[in-house]
Amino acid sequence: MYYFGLKLHALAFRRKGTLPFPEMLMLSSADQNDLTVLKTEVVDSLTGRNIFADKIYSDFPYWTEKQKNQGVCMLTPVKAIKGEEPVITQREKAARDLFSTAVSKIRQPIESLFNWINEKTNIQRAIKIRSTPGLLIHTMGKIAIAFIYLIF
Repeated sequence: MYYFGLKLHALAFRRKGTLPFPEMLMLSSADQNDLTVLKTEVVDSLTGRNIFADKIYSDFPYWTEKQKNQGVCMLTPVKAIKGEEPVITQREKAARDLFSTAVSKIRQPIESLFNWINEKTNIQRAIKIRSTPGLLIHTMGKIAIAFIYLIF
């Protein structure tokens, strides 16, 4: 499968009743896995945090170690467990659904932030860009515009 373009990753502080405030923004190639980007570029600089994220960031052994060493707690919606007995799945369904709903409700504002960036800047519209430097200029310019909107 071929991927073209960039992905924008954000680590933001939750603010009740308004858009989250971005602490860290990262760009990665569209073909890079989100969890890999977080592990290689961000996690070592984090301490004492609760992070609410997508299912893609679920890696229990890794996050258990990070919680012990750095105090970073990763909370993601529950992924289905391959090979799990149907009886166990059925028994645990209500608790897993409640937990996933709670995490998703806390995560919803970050989705609103990405939607807001796209609405204000039309960042995803890059049909005339033909080079990597052009794509980077387009993306960084649009992010700068978004921050100007956020400030004023």
